[in-house]
Order: sequence, then C-alpha cells, then structure tokens
Amino acid sequence: MILTKCLPLIWLSLLTLCAGRTLYQLPGKGVKDATKQPLQTSRPYNVAHRGSNGEIPEETKAAYLRAIEEGTDFIETDILSSKDGVLICFHDVILDFTTNVASHKEFADRNRTYEVQGFNITGFFTFDFTLKELKTLRTKQRYSFRDQQYNGKYPIITFEEFLAIARDAPRVVGIYPEIKNPVLMNQHVKWPGGKRFEDKVVETLKKHGYGGAYLSKKWLNKPLFIQSFAPSSLVYISNFTDSPKVLLIDDVTMPTQDTNQTYAEITSDAYFTYIKEYVVGIGPWKDTIVPVTNNYMLTPTDLVKRAHAHNLQVHPYTYRNENQFLHFNFSQDPYKEYEYWIKEIGVDGLFTDFTGSLHNYQEWASPLPETSKSPRQLLSQIASLVRPYAKA
Repeated sequence: MILTKCLPLIWLSLLTLCAGRTLYQLPGKGVKDATKQPLQTSRPYNVAHRGSNGEIPEETKAAYLRAIEEGTDFIETDILSSKDGVLICFHDVILDFTTNVASHKEFADRNRTYEVQGFNITGFFTFDFTLKELKTLRTKQRYSFRDQQYNGKYPIITFEEFLAIARDAPRVVGIYPEIKNPVLMNQHVKWPGGKRFEDKVVETLKKHGYGGAYLSKKWLNKPLFIQSFAPSSLVYISNFTDSPKVLLIDDVTMPTQDTNQTYAEITSDAYFTYIKEYVVGIGPWKDTIVPVTNNYMLTPTDLVKRAHAHNLQVHPYTYRNENQFLHFNFSQDPYKEYEYWIKEIGVDGLFTDFTGSLHNYQEWASPLPETSKSPRQLLSQIASLVRPYAKA
C-alpha cells in the first residue's frame, strides 16, 4: 500500500534523474520547438538528398518523412518556380524525368526548347506551368533500378509545404534548400515590384522564422543551410539574411552559371579568401575531392585541407548505395565509403540518397551520448523501472 501511494513520487524522481536529461514530448504533429530533441552537432551532418530518394521518388513529402523517420539531420531540397511565381521543390528545370507529364496530352504544346547554361534543352519546363497545373502531375523514380512501386502516387510540393514537414517533425530537423538555376528563373519568371527569385526564397524563409548565424540560438531552433551553385546569388542574399550559406562545387572544368569562372578558379585559395566572408562552407561533387579513373579513386586532392584552413566546412555530394555508384575501392560496401569519407577525408556533412544507411553507420561508428535517446525509448526505460513497484 505504501509503495502504491509512493508511485507518483517515484515516477517523478525517475523523470528527473533518469539518464540525467530533459524529457521531450512523444513524437507528434505540433510539438513545440522548445520541447523537441535538439539537432546533433557532434558528428558530420546527415543530409537527406531530396529526401530518402533512394527509396521513394525525390522531393516528395513521403521521401522527406521517410528521411526524418530514418534519422536525418537535414532534409535537402531544390527550389524552382512555377509560371505564377510559386516556389516549388523540384530538381530538374524540366519535368520529363521524374513526373508523368508526358502522359498528360493537355500539356503537349508545352514541350519547348530554351538555352540553359549554354546548352539548348528541350522539355516541359516548370516555369511554363502554373502551380495548379503542376499539382495535377505525379512523380516517379528517376532510376529504373530503384523501387518503382511509388510511381504515380505523390504530387509535387511547394517550398512552404516542405517547410511544414520540417516544422511538424517530432525533433529538430534542419533544412538545406538550394537556390536552383537562379539565372534561368529570373529570366522566365517575373515577380511584383521587380523582386528576384533569390528575394522570394529569403522572404519565405523569414516568414517561417528561419534566420540566425551558424550555431546561434535562433539557428539551433530552426537549423538552415542555403546552398547554390551560383556564387553571386549567395553574395546577394547575404545583404538580407545572416543564415549560413554553402557554395556548391561542380566538376572543376565546368563554368558557373552566373560568372565566367570555372569551378577550378573558385576553389583557389584566393577565391576562398573572398567567398568565406559570405559562406560557411562548400559542397563539392565528391569526384572533385578525390578524382576517379575507371571507377577507381585516385589520390585525394588538397581541397578539403585547404577549405578547412579557411574555416570552411565541406559537405560533398552524393552518396548512393547501389553498385552503379560505388567505386571499386569500397568492395560494393556503402559503409566502407562512409568510413573513408568521414574518417580519412574528414568531411563535415554528407549528401546521401540513403539516409538510413548513413544514420545506421554513424550510430555504429560514432554513437551519440546517452542523452540522444528518443523520448519513446526513455519513457520505455522508465516504465520498466517502475513496473516492479506497481506490482507490489
């Protein structure tokens, strides 16, 4: 009887003392930010490239929810615009490869040719469709060797819908949006007041409470990296937001879309000295860091070492599990690839199509402290400790 009366006190004591940490609410929509499990910052960031798109069609709500379930730190997206100026989450400037647009006969006359970064591209461009029209389309897997069962199920989402996914996550989940093809977007979409594509992106982020310097209290509440292949866009938005920015790096022989420089030029020490005033890191194609010949990796370049010397983070892309993408050095083992890039190359974040694989590897190789236990796991542990007293 005494034990039964004491149960509330025992329960409260366990809540306070168990694992020496603050308890968080159980996962669920609408959990207040102040009570959410915080973002981990002690190991390289797991960035869900277009969501968990190795499993589910890219840039869809389902792909992002799967990535959150699997333990991602950040969900990554590409921002483009519809004809009527609504920001959407979509990677390609044309709809052909990852939607069923070709089966919509009512849109047959939208198949057009435009110049994109010096090349003539033909297809169904996002900016030739209103949001209402885009919402009638359904997405599909980019690669035929990936699971096809979700083809035709999920619509294109808006940037604001993407932000809501992060907001409603059961823990703090960062976002990693890319200002995609800003030169092309500004050429074909016009916003009131002469505003630019970049302005609309920053306005939307601010509207939803995003801002703050890297690792500031505000940033930790709503973590954000803004990325782009266009350095001038990142410099421009620095006038309006102090959120951390990442300069993406393509093959070193490729020119940027907004300057007449190659990526070899903008990875020089002289350029790093300039750009580090505006960005906190670079996001290179991984073959730019470690050259590849005949699917074998060669000696690494000094790119990571030099970036770190300039106090720039390095978040390479893209890590994929399939044999088609794994270099022979890794014996078809994605864990070996993660091991190499994290422990030998020393990167600070990784863009991956398979969030769960990277999370499982990191939990095995560099588990977070006991304080990282989920609320559900912690309450289960407390219940098991209290159960014997309840029976008494």
